[in-house]
Amino acid sequence: MGNAQSGGIPREILDDLKLTTRFSESEITQWYENFQKQCPTGRISLQKFEEIYAKFFPESDAKAYAQHVFRSFDANDDGTLDFKEYVVALHMTSSGKSTLKLEWAFSLFDVDKNGYVTKPEVIELSQAIFNLIPKAKQANLPSDEGTPEKRAEKLWAIFDKKDNERVAEGEFIEAVQSNEIALRLIQYDHK
Repeated sequence: MGNAQSGGIPREILDDLKLTTRFSESEITQWYENFQKQCPTGRISLQKFEEIYAKFFPESDAKAYAQHVFRSFDANDDGTLDFKEYVVALHMTSSGKSTLKLEWAFSLFDVDKNGYVTKPEVIELSQAIFNLIPKAKQANLPSDEGTPEKRAEKLWAIFDKKDNERVAEGEFIEAVQSNEIALRLIQYDHK
């Protein structure tokens, strides 16, 4: 049939992913083949996602962060990621455009998916991000960033909100775009 590639990926999905992610056809086809080998059902569970994510952070505890990433990309809330959701996750966490990455970062911090970020959510994500930092590197952090709580306080102060207030997506993106410290605090670059 004319609607599938030799690698087995349906042409419609391939074309859509090429358009939305800017990955090449060969990259997508190769990922599809690997995905099908590791996930013969065509879906990846949270547990499998955590295992894959842990390989990117071998000196850290990436489990909590992986759970938040998984939640943010499980578009239909079915507890699994299909191939398309998986590739979009790869794109957004690696090579997505700046504004798109910040929209994704907002969805990561919006744990309860209500359209706002609260201080408890910032604390929860700060803990997960802090756990990505290898213990040896934690000792070299600035004194006001040496614990997850201190990092959360510093980030929340940048949003200029009281403890019981909340941050909308536009405010989140604007604050992070205009502040290098905020940008650094919402992520961990392990390279």
